[in-house]
Amino acid sequence: MTGRRWTWRDGHRRLGIPSPPLLPTPKPPRRATPPTAHAMASTSLAALPSQLASPGRLRLRRGRAALSSTARPHVVLHRAPRGGSRCRLAVTCNAQAVAPTSIAQGTPVRPTSILVVGATGTLGRQVVRRALDEGYDVRCLVRPRPAPADFLRDWGATVVNADLSKPETIPATLVGIHTVIDCATGRPEEPIRTVDWEGKVALIQCAKAMGIQKYVFYSIHNCDKHPEVPLMEIKHCTEKFIQDSGLDYIIIRLCGFMQGLIGQYAVPILEEKSVWGTDAPTRIAYMDTQDVARLTFIAMRNEKATKKLLTFAGPRAWTTQEVITLCERLAGQDANVTTVPVAVLRFTRQLTRFFQWTNDVADRLAFSEVLSSDTVFSAPMSETYQLLGVDANDILSLEKYLQDYFTNILKKLKDLKAQSKQTDIFF
Repeated sequence: MTGRRWTWRDGHRRLGIPSPPLLPTPKPPRRATPPTAHAMASTSLAALPSQLASPGRLRLRRGRAALSSTARPHVVLHRAPRGGSRCRLAVTCNAQAVAPTSIAQGTPVRPTSILVVGATGTLGRQVVRRALDEGYDVRCLVRPRPAPADFLRDWGATVVNADLSKPETIPATLVGIHTVIDCATGRPEEPIRTVDWEGKVALIQCAKAMGIQKYVFYSIHNCDKHPEVPLMEIKHCTEKFIQDSGLDYIIIRLCGFMQGLIGQYAVPILEEKSVWGTDAPTRIAYMDTQDVARLTFIAMRNEKATKKLLTFAGPRAWTTQEVITLCERLAGQDANVTTVPVAVLRFTRQLTRFFQWTNDVADRLAFSEVLSSDTVFSAPMSETYQLLGVDANDILSLEKYLQDYFTNILKKLKDLKAQSKQTDIFF
């Protein structure tokens, strides 16, 4: 990866994103039988933390990596001086190998046994629903929460409580699992690195130690081209970590979800509230999460997709203004648009970086750098469709998705004899 290095400055102190030691990639031992639930259950869970220990500090320098044996590993991302040479993010394996566990005879782990991490999210719930419809045995890893995820149980999934930020809770959720589908991401109020980096590292290392057969990871399109954005840099580092772990994997880069446009644009227009947008020329090829889930399971069943990095993109890339115009046309009313210049977002990010208690806000606002870069979040899908044996006409377009939404909502409003100004109706 080339590009300007991201530096998080707090006064004169330089902070970095922690990085674990990457597991070596030894050739897997030949096995007469597939991993068994009995054998994995007999693995000492108490021994896993020591197996997954992170000995050393990994400092990423310009073109090289150095390891110190006295501290926890970190990745220190440096910004290249203006006009200077670009730095390459070197990711190397420095961890002590996890000894393969001897597999005894027992009940084989079924290929249909999957664990969905982040099952309550926008994408995760669609993955769960699709898996159940296709006959998979679905286990959902969710955090302990005051309001339990009863809808997952109602659908027929098994719910287990664990927290990626607490690695000791992870191993038990992997017993008897063949495939892990990682849809998780941190909550807005959390530091980005807590779940998206440290938690994912613990999950991947546990999956490797316990013999998980396949790992599916959702990433962000163009994450390797924007190291100045913390979340995108973390996603790219996680991709490298998975590729070097020795697991069979499928990495899927996504551009954007259609579902997110409902709360951002469609509902405020119907309620005649302000719609917030930017003057950025960035274009995004949104895709329906149901299509993402469907293509994911097609890829899982296709051996040619193993150890591939795929990009899922919608049929067309849209700017913010084009999405708002489409919503106005389908809703039959004008939107009250409040435009926020990208320069204001960039200034706000620079301001919040000066204070420790607003660092997380600065990380979230880092996407303003992407918005101002005239990036197109889209990718040609012809090769992907050919690999997966999918007809491009079966992918839902944004026009059809929003048309169906507004048609159903306006019909319900008409049946209720409601006016669009009634704010006691929530969508």
